[in-house]
Amino acid sequence: MGTVFSFAVRDPAPGTEAALRRIAGRLHEIDAVFSPYRSDSDVSRLDRGELALGGCHPDVAEVLARCREVAAETDGWFTDRPAGRLDPSGWVKGWAVEEASRMLRAAGSADHVVSGGGDVQTAGGPWRVGIADPLNPGALAATVTGHDLAVATSGTAERGPHIIDPHTGRPATGLASLTLVGRGLARTDAWATAAFAMGPARALAWATRHPAVEALAITPDGTRHRTPGFPTA
Repeated sequence: MGTVFSFAVRDPAPGTEAALRRIAGRLHEIDAVFSPYRSDSDVSRLDRGELALGGCHPDVAEVLARCREVAAETDGWFTDRPAGRLDPSGWVKGWAVEEASRMLRAAGSADHVVSGGGDVQTAGGPWRVGIADPLNPGALAATVTGHDLAVATSGTAERGPHIIDPHTGRPATGLASLTLVGRGLARTDAWATAAFAMGPARALAWATRHPAVEALAITPDGTRHRTPGFPTA
């Protein structure tokens, strides 16, 4: 999916290396099914009409159902068709990270971090997670700390303006970055994508109303806004 996954395990057990090999295999499977960069992925073939939903990997129908849920939860600010093409990556990346963490837990690890493309799922803790400053490469804008955290950031620093406002079809530019802190990364990451598209005022208002997340928004001029419960270290 055009990104890198990494693992930090504080409580390795004899089966941890084997579990990590299984997780790597699962991540490659998810990539093969969902990557919009691969012309032979189920998602790409479904989008081109070469494959019916019933002929896709069973995960595809489940993922598209979750995307519809997130679209409803964010009043239409999330879409699995950015720029008009089927691409559920806004759900899949966070879900893949959370799936990897679930598999580590099943293998006996209760204290670890899985990171995918800079978005993080922690288990146990406390863990400290740095949030990149989108305007100062190599610097941190904030650090959050806690147990069993999901930390997801959407922004323009790495890939430029690439998050589409589903209401206009154009890239969202009102924020430099938007970080949400929650519990499960699949939804937290999808919500972060949607909230970034909302722009600063709507994003902060939405996050403030939402009991499951806290938010840090950074505008292109460097102004920072936090929800009241944002867990800074």
